[in-house]
Amino acid sequence: METALIFGVGPGLGAAVARRCARGGMAVGVAARDATRVEELLPDLRTKGAPDAQAYACDVASESFVEEAFREALEDLGAPRLVVFNAGAFVREGLLETTASDFEHCWRVGCMGGFLVGRAAVRAMHEAGPRADGSLGTIIFTGATASLRGGAGFHNLAVGKSGLRALSQSMAREFGPQGIHVAHTIIDGMIESEQPGHSQKESGADGVLDPDAIAESYWHLHRQPRSAWTQELDLRPWSEKF
Repeated sequence: METALIFGVGPGLGAAVARRCARGGMAVGVAARDATRVEELLPDLRTKGAPDAQAYACDVASESFVEEAFREALEDLGAPRLVVFNAGAFVREGLLETTASDFEHCWRVGCMGGFLVGRAAVRAMHEAGPRADGSLGTIIFTGATASLRGGAGFHNLAVGKSGLRALSQSMAREFGPQGIHVAHTIIDGMIESEQPGHSQKESGADGVLDPDAIAESYWHLHRQPRSAWTQELDLRPWSEKF
């Protein structure tokens, strides 16, 4: 049984990816800054096909937390063949109102965290060695519209997301030839949730992204034959403007 390790798990996309991996027969580890948030997912994951699902407390901006999460996961579940980085932080405000600490925090979570998790994932996959097809595993970074362009008041998000995209491109070029599939997704639209303005009722039929539909695309990325790997995939509702 292969292992999936997902960082930045909340009730939306992170949970949906975890459920999809469980249904696919993978052992699943879910990580978030507050472990109680992800422990609530474990009963559902265990009934959906991941009986040994585990939760980990991890501040992705901390090197020691990331390294400890990987150590625990390797002991509990084995080396991950799929690692998803879904963490992010965003404080929406004007540039003149932005404090240096807020700017640094958003960058550290959204970009530095991707580096720490990505590096640890590569090390774990190398140590595990190749699978039957010669590949080592998949690393997926979750991006956003801000990965491509910065909007007014969105600098705290755009700087980290654009850096994360560049990181994924560099990692794909370095580690793809070694058998690690590195992919970056651009989620170009709002993901359905209970937040105001994020529901189907308010946005119209399929006007927001269904987290389970996104998770299906993540699963497809992980299952792609290595003769045709995707490095970047953009996803948006049919009604969203490009």
